[in-house]
Amino acid sequence: MHSSWIADRTSAFDSSGIRRVFDLAAKMTNPVNLSIGQPDFDVPESVREACIEAINSNRNGYSVTQGIPALREKLQQQVDKEYGHSDRRVFVSSGTSGGLVLSLLAMVNPGDEVIVFDPYFVMYKPLIELVGGVAVLLDTYPTFQVDVDQVAAAITEKTKLILFNSPSNPTGVLTDEANLRALAELAADRGIALVSDEIYREFCYDQEFISPAKFNEESVVIDGFSKSHAMTGWRVGFVHGPAELIETMVKLQQYSFVCAPQPAQWAAAVALDYDVSSLMEVYRGKRDRVVSGLQNDFNLVVPGGAFYVFPEAPGGDATAFVNRAIENNLLIIPGGIFSDRDTHFRISYAADDETIDRGVEILQRLARSS
Repeated sequence: MHSSWIADRTSAFDSSGIRRVFDLAAKMTNPVNLSIGQPDFDVPESVREACIEAINSNRNGYSVTQGIPALREKLQQQVDKEYGHSDRRVFVSSGTSGGLVLSLLAMVNPGDEVIVFDPYFVMYKPLIELVGGVAVLLDTYPTFQVDVDQVAAAITEKTKLILFNSPSNPTGVLTDEANLRALAELAADRGIALVSDEIYREFCYDQEFISPAKFNEESVVIDGFSKSHAMTGWRVGFVHGPAELIETMVKLQQYSFVCAPQPAQWAAAVALDYDVSSLMEVYRGKRDRVVSGLQNDFNLVVPGGAFYVFPEAPGGDATAFVNRAIENNLLIIPGGIFSDRDTHFRISYAADDETIDRGVEILQRLARSS
């Protein structure tokens, strides 16, 4: 093969560092794995049964691009009830990642600037670069809260979009309501698109989830079933926002993903009626378990949501600390994968309590020997 065959756009980023950790885990014997951002509970039985029924009923072909009516109309009713926006429409995407890709394709021209809060979900910066955009990273250390004055100062004539995520991956932090409202209103005042990645909205432990769409009728929301219902491999997400933009994204989906997997869409329609609150209480307990085990040995911000903690690495070198952890059979993720800084590391507590306790014990030992 000729290296000249590879498109230039692919050289802007490397393969995900998280994937490299997954590959490493496959080669280790019984590692203590606190690296994976995937729920440890099963897909609810009623949801699994709905998918099986759809398959056995021969609902296995393409669906309409925007999603089967049984799911899309149910989502539209839910969105209308929550926001009451006359121009807000919803469509079903191939996972939240598909929704993110289509959002950027639909809105970002080459050279457009996209404001991203650092640390950020690993896909954000590469995808912005893939569509020819310029990621403008705003440092949120040490509190991981949005500073609206900082955002205002970063806006230029090239700013097209603000990409926002709360509860956050990798920090687990929720943006407080005052900052959230100020950000939403700033975007509206400046005529800048605000895209809110809300895949962790069900995982809120200390306060009720609030979307910027509450304060900005033109904001775009990306959500899905991967985390709340453990449907990570089923690839069903959804996006809602202004009708003209949603129609454009549906058009792009027609020529890319085509549709979300049809059997999984029928299952998602059932998942919408499944109460996940008891699962969220279990995860609140996991959050408390990790924080209580680490807060005396690590500098950390107590996460209010998602299922991550983002402590500061002893000595300030996350890669070096993670390498020590791996030598002790513990898999965690260095913060440089999510950030321009490599000072912190990500722990996922989407694991059983025994694994969490083993991981905490190793981390305590490493911190005390640093």
